[in-house]
Amino acid sequence: MGWDKELKDYRYYLKLEKKLSDNTVRAYLHDLSQIADYMEREFSIAEPELVTAGQIEMFLSHLYDTGVEKATQARVLSGIKSFFNYLMLNDRIEALPTEFIDAPKIGRKLPDVLSFDEVNAIIGSVDLSNRFGHRNKAMLETLYSCGLRVSELVTLRISDLFFKDGFIRVIGKGDKQRLVPVSSMAVRLIEYYLDQRASLPVDEHHADTLFLNNKGKGLTRVMVFHIIRECAKAAGITKKISPHTFRHSFATHLLAGGASIRQVQEMLGHESILTTEIYTHLDRESLRGSIEHHHPLSDY
Repeated sequence: MGWDKELKDYRYYLKLEKKLSDNTVRAYLHDLSQIADYMEREFSIAEPELVTAGQIEMFLSHLYDTGVEKATQARVLSGIKSFFNYLMLNDRIEALPTEFIDAPKIGRKLPDVLSFDEVNAIIGSVDLSNRFGHRNKAMLETLYSCGLRVSELVTLRISDLFFKDGFIRVIGKGDKQRLVPVSSMAVRLIEYYLDQRASLPVDEHHADTLFLNNKGKGLTRVMVFHIIRECAKAAGITKKISPHTFRHSFATHLLAGGASIRQVQEMLGHESILTTEIYTHLDRESLRGSIEHHHPLSDY
């Protein structure tokens, strides 16, 4: 079968069997469309079953030559390997052309982290005289105090709020649900926002969506990024931050406060604890900096 048919079937496999999110599926198919175009253009290969290991390596070299970063190359290769594993599982191919292709070596880049005071400064910079000031403050407090991904924040529903029990329900990657403790401050800010929300226009399809835009529809991730950037600017924070910076900061502050890595893993909704371990590195970096600053022999 040709690329189009195989990729269409693979899309159903990712959605229905692997239960990946729409964003993840789109990312996989975007990367695979690149190799499909390359194989048809360079080698006139119209069927993925005919692709060889050497041709895949040439495609990866093409990415390198066009200036694609190593992290992106590694991600693309991971998607390609997943696709050919799928072909093998479905008896489309007899051997994996990707079996002996290694991902490029990349250094582990630690994410930027805000201090607790910087987080408070950003949240405190929200202009409450603005029509959506209370929404923005409640949103930022929830993003940080619950350690949410931005996609989890914008899809949060009123029916996901269990304030009497002290939790919110979060729909994470692959539609996996988890219960996350919510701070008393976030509860107060959300309740105040909900009082105001009752007088705002609400699109009938977004009646249960918690955070709404000026048209009564759900916020986009880009809008959240813009709000955070404006608040950081107002607070005088010059670090390059994004919604995910709040999540990184939340995890780092939990570990610094004595939470176990297993607890942080559960709060963040990480499937593997290896993903969570990066925050132990951040905590050690903070410890090293503190020692260098305060230890009497640090200048020697």
